[in-house]
Amino acid sequence: MTAKEILAEIKPLGGDGYKRVIFNHGVKEPCYGVKIGDLQKIVKRIKRDYQLALDLYDTGVYDAMYLAGMIADDARMTKKDLQHWVAKAYCRPLYGFAVPGVAASGAHGWELGREWIDSKSPEIAAAGWATLGSLVSITDDAALDLAELKRLLQRVQKTIQQAPDAARAQMNMFLISVGCYVLPLHQTALQIGEKIGPVTANLGDNDCQVPFSPDYIRKVEKRGSLGKKRKTAKC
Repeated sequence: MTAKEILAEIKPLGGDGYKRVIFNHGVKEPCYGVKIGDLQKIVKRIKRDYQLALDLYDTGVYDAMYLAGMIADDARMTKKDLQHWVAKAYCRPLYGFAVPGVAASGAHGWELGREWIDSKSPEIAAAGWATLGSLVSITDDAALDLAELKRLLQRVQKTIQQAPDAARAQMNMFLISVGCYVLPLHQTALQIGEKIGPVTANLGDNDCQVPFSPDYIRKVEKRGSLGKKRKTAKC
């Protein structure tokens, strides 16, 4: 299928109600307001398509851009592709989920995540922290650079409260991801979260709040899920 055909297919699936919801998360026109569940039906049919994903993302239509992340062939995504995507990821669903999910699942996630967190753009920096958090959630602890992750946790402790809202929220989620998924650094993440204290960020005109990382990590521990890796970084 072509991007044009996909746009024609998904446009009638949109609704003003869902559109209003996602607009409160920073989404802008052009947007059809297609629910994730309806996009997932298309994913089941297409599965992975590298070129179609690139073409959909370049339409600039939010729903198509999010779908692009869902069908992207992560292994084929180049650094250039990912740099192009992150530069156009203007809202939290894109810079916090769609692009990081693809980056973390490919060969360049660690390198680009480390690069992006140094960006002066709050959105790109947020994408970097989200990529690193996604990466630790799917990668065996034995394959992770634990010393570097510890340094990143210390960086979060020192800088999170001064970071822009978008980056601050994702730094907090990175801290949670390390605390929940990386057993050797579980206690370190908990201790740093306690030292940081509550984190707040303006996430738009919605009910989203930044969770207190120690409480979140302890809930995961209580249900016996610490260290259980996710099958995919995408959602």
